[in-house]
Amino acid sequence: MAKLYFRYGAMNSGKSTSLLQAAFNYEERGHAILITKPAVDAKGDNKVLSRLGVSRDVDFIVEPHANMRTAFSRAQQTALANHGKIISCLFVDEAQFLSEVQVDDLIKIVLLDNIPVIAYGIRTDFLTVAFPGSRRLLEIAHTIEELKTICRCGRKAMFSARKNGNQFVFDGQQVAIEGISASYESLCGNCYLQESGGVLAGRTRQG
Repeated sequence: MAKLYFRYGAMNSGKSTSLLQAAFNYEERGHAILITKPAVDAKGDNKVLSRLGVSRDVDFIVEPHANMRTAFSRAQQTALANHGKIISCLFVDEAQFLSEVQVDDLIKIVLLDNIPVIAYGIRTDFLTVAFPGSRRLLEIAHTIEELKTICRCGRKAMFSARKNGNQFVFDGQQVAIEGISASYESLCGNCYLQESGGVLAGRTRQG
């Protein structure tokens, strides 16, 4: 039986590297796969980028209000026409940027089309608030796996904190606006509290 998998982690936990390795494993064994990501993820254009320097073009981009199952079906038909192979798995990079409806489309691909879907993403934003796509994946995925990385102090990192230059920032839009300089550092809960002045910023934003 096909399943929906959600593999999540903080920034720099190796999500894209893991995706590319899993995709390679499928293809090495003669299986055809498709890779997609949301259009809102502007970095890398139409590629999945690994911090190790490995990259790969995605097979199709998902626009914000697109039907994921329809987009997958079109890409599947194109792959079948070009290569004559049935798709064995769909990989989704940056799945946190999907809408809740698009995540529901993913489980329809799994349940109705019998195609496994492996989605990779970040659980929470820089204010410790769950991304809508990640929240829905946590609710309905068959299998959930955490990809771990460490904080600068050596503890397990939990949160992705946003920085402007060398300064941590704790306000702003959930998704950084294109053109605004922003970087991220993965922090454990203790270091996040230290940098935020003892406040979990998400609670402040929610009132």
